[in-house]
Amino acid sequence: MAKTGLVICILVITLLLDQTTSHTSRLKARKHSKRRVKEKDGDLKTQVEKLWREVNALKEMQALQTVCLRGTKFYKKCYLASEGLKYYHEANEDCISKGGTLVIPRNSDETNALRDYGKKSMPGVNDFWLGINDMVTDGKFVDVNGATVSFLNWDRAQPNGGKRENCVLFSQSAQGKWSDEVCRSSKRYICEFTIP
Repeated sequence: MAKTGLVICILVITLLLDQTTSHTSRLKARKHSKRRVKEKDGDLKTQVEKLWREVNALKEMQALQTVCLRGTKFYKKCYLASEGLKYYHEANEDCISKGGTLVIPRNSDETNALRDYGKKSMPGVNDFWLGINDMVTDGKFVDVNGATVSFLNWDRAQPNGGKRENCVLFSQSAQGKWSDEVCRSSKRYICEFTIP
C-alpha cells in the first residue's frame, strides 16, 4: 500500500511538473510571440512613415508641376507671376505660403528668362520685386534666406536709396536691370520654386 501511495505521489508530481513545464513553455512562446509582434509593429511603423514621406514628396512634385504648368519652367526652377500688388514682405510671405520664395536671378540666363516671362505674364508692368534686400546692413545685399548675393545686375546709378530703399526691383523697361526701392511700395512679383 505504501508503494502504491508512493507511485501515485510520483505520478502526481510528474503530472504537476509536466504542466508547469508546459505552462512555462507557453509563457516563453507568448513572450517570443509578443516580441515578434513588437518587431513587426516597429517594421510596420517604419514602413508607414516611409510611405507617408513618399506620399508627401509626390504631393510636392505634383504641386510643383501645377506651378510649372501655370507659370514657366527654366532649368531647375519654376516661376509663377502674381495676380496682384503687394508690399515686399507680403509678397515674400505669399511666395513662402505657396512653397517658394520671391524670385532671385543667379545669372544672366535667369535674368533673360525672367524678363521674357515677366513681359509675357505681366504685360504693361514695368517692374517687380526680387527676393533681394539690404535691410540688415545697408549696402550688403542678401537673398530672402540671408545668403549673400554674388550675381548683381544694377542699373546705372543704382543702388541709390541708402537706408530708405532696402528692397530690390527687377526693371522690365531697363532690360532686367535692378534698382532699390522702398519696401512698403506696392508692386507685382514672381515666385520661384526649386525643382529637386
